[in-house]
Amino acid sequence: MADKHIDDLSGVETTGHEWDGIRELNNPMPRWWVYTFYATILWAIGYCVLYPAWPMINEATKGVLGFSSRAELAADMNAARAAQGAVLEKISSASLEEIIADPQLAQFATAGGAAAFRVNCTPCHGTGATGGQGYPNLNDDDWLWGGDVNAIHQTIAHGIRDSVDPETRVSEMPAFADMLKPEEVRQVAAYVISLTGTPHDPSLVDAGKQVFADNCASCHGEDAKGNREMGAPDLADAIWLKVSTEADIANQVRSPKHGVMPAWAGRLGDTTVKQLTVYIHSLGGGE
Repeated sequence: MADKHIDDLSGVETTGHEWDGIRELNNPMPRWWVYTFYATILWAIGYCVLYPAWPMINEATKGVLGFSSRAELAADMNAARAAQGAVLEKISSASLEEIIADPQLAQFATAGGAAAFRVNCTPCHGTGATGGQGYPNLNDDDWLWGGDVNAIHQTIAHGIRDSVDPETRVSEMPAFADMLKPEEVRQVAAYVISLTGTPHDPSLVDAGKQVFADNCASCHGEDAKGNREMGAPDLADAIWLKVSTEADIANQVRSPKHGVMPAWAGRLGDTTVKQLTVYIHSLGGGE
């Protein structure tokens, strides 16, 4: 066995490791570090004895203190439900107008509705309720079916074109591909886009206005301002749900797209639907 090497300068034994002529000294660990290390070991042993720590087949070891984070969470949740119960009962029994008129109920319902919106509505309407193509923006005061609290509640509770709910809102724009000639489709598209923008061929607008009067005014109105009783959109406000260009309008006339919104009353219950109504009304309602 080779003799131990002692560093000439420090007089300390080396470990035998050498890099580019530099030898590693075999100094002991600092006492404070060693004691801290031992303390962490003792702490870990004590923790395993006192608290749930080791996973078993069906559950973890319970620990002598009997602590359970799940039990604490359940207790906190039960306490929160108990605290909310009285307010939720008031919301359940109050009308929408009464909820909005009561500052405490309105604040509570708005907060609860915002939480329900994030869980159930953001996949379509977005986190900020700004919507997207085919999904309405709920912030802009432009409503297909009306923006007062009762109209919003009806839409949320029973949906749009829900295949199960008998009280769902239904509006169907017919496909005009078989009713209008291709030239008439181009004309009416030119007229509709002229209400808010510049058509590709302005010479088609006058003829398109007549096509609109003959085929579209019965739902959208003679002034193209829409009809909320039928869910017919306002075509003169530059707010578009499913289209944005003249070509899109022509395609919608030929073969319209119809969106579907599920009915939420059976899924969430009336109290949550009321809270959603108050929240959404606070974003862009006010009628």
